[in-house]
Amino acid sequence: MAARTYEYTLRDPKGKITKGRIEANNEGAVATRLKTMGVAPLSISEVQNTGLQREITIPGMGSSIKMKDLSIMSRQLATMITSGLSLLRALSILAEQTENSALQKILSTVRTDIETGSSLSDSLARHPAVFPPLMLNMIRAGEVGGFLDQVLVSVAENFEAEVKLRSKIKSAMTYPVVVFCIAILAVIGMLLFIVPVFEKMFTDLGGALPAPTQFLVFLSGSMKFVLPPLVVGLLVFAVWWGKHKNDDAVRSAVDPFKLKLPVFGNLFKKVAVARFTRNFGTMLSAGVPILQALEIVGETSGNMVIANAVKDVQTSVRSGQALTAPLAQHSVFPPMVTQMMAVGEDTGALDSMLEKIAQFYDQEVEATTEQLTSLIEPLMILVLGILIGGMIVALYMPIFSIFELIG
Repeated sequence: MAARTYEYTLRDPKGKITKGRIEANNEGAVATRLKTMGVAPLSISEVQNTGLQREITIPGMGSSIKMKDLSIMSRQLATMITSGLSLLRALSILAEQTENSALQKILSTVRTDIETGSSLSDSLARHPAVFPPLMLNMIRAGEVGGFLDQVLVSVAENFEAEVKLRSKIKSAMTYPVVVFCIAILAVIGMLLFIVPVFEKMFTDLGGALPAPTQFLVFLSGSMKFVLPPLVVGLLVFAVWWGKHKNDDAVRSAVDPFKLKLPVFGNLFKKVAVARFTRNFGTMLSAGVPILQALEIVGETSGNMVIANAVKDVQTSVRSGQALTAPLAQHSVFPPMVTQMMAVGEDTGALDSMLEKIAQFYDQEVEATTEQLTSLIEPLMILVLGILIGGMIVALYMPIFSIFELIG
């Protein structure tokens, strides 16, 4: 239920009548919150927002809630609870100081839900698009076990590691993507605007053009007919991809292909293993039941290959068998991972062993990213030079015989 805005009138302890506004789900929640503040409301009425009063939001331009925001929120909430503040007071402070306006509204709604008797995990679960299942289940386990502050710290550390991991991937992908886009735009620009000028000059002079120049002129003439449907097709694909990229059928086809890529496949594999082991270890250390943890970490790994492997592990655990035996049958998990997990399972320290594996693969991702960056930079420069340089050579080849044509 979305929070509504209510206007209240109250008499403070000094006898002064004051008015104010507050967001809540219903009038009862407003009255409960005011009573916890030590004041009794004289009247409560819902504010009816007209079209001119409503906040204008443009689709795609609103304030989005990122994992970094959730990480900061979790760490601040854990710090305040550890310091002795009540959960309601801590949420009030968070709602006031959070810079993200979307998260601010949700925290206000969560605080209202808790005032009416809901638990923190149940209140957060009403916003599944914001708070991931991993966070919800860990908080639920912390509430049951009485160590909510420790769980929130674990959630914050997990999200911080995930943010760091994503930044490493972006740093490895940004350079080749930017150079590739520049190369494509440069080629299209030359074919559309520069080649026709040379073509007209060559036609006026007469004579036969070299084969590379003829091919370039053919591409330039075709570009006028190919480019519009190509752009439309790319836009349609982008819209379709945005809607269906998380479908199981699409991921089942794309994810195995990503792991087999010649340059980036090894990086994607290490990222998936690091994410799986870190999430799994974090949930086990928080006291989440192993079957429930497996069900969640399979989806949060970001790769269907690992998700399918985890399903085999769930079947093995339900039947009372070992946890790591099915993982050895999937090539996405290196032998070191399965062996270390087996040792952790035998010694009863699986959560700490998973944490060590995650730390190792985080370092591997960082090293692989640096290697790829140093390798891709000269390769992309070479590709860009070949494309642009080849076109320039093809354009200037007829110039060498231009004096013969004039004579």
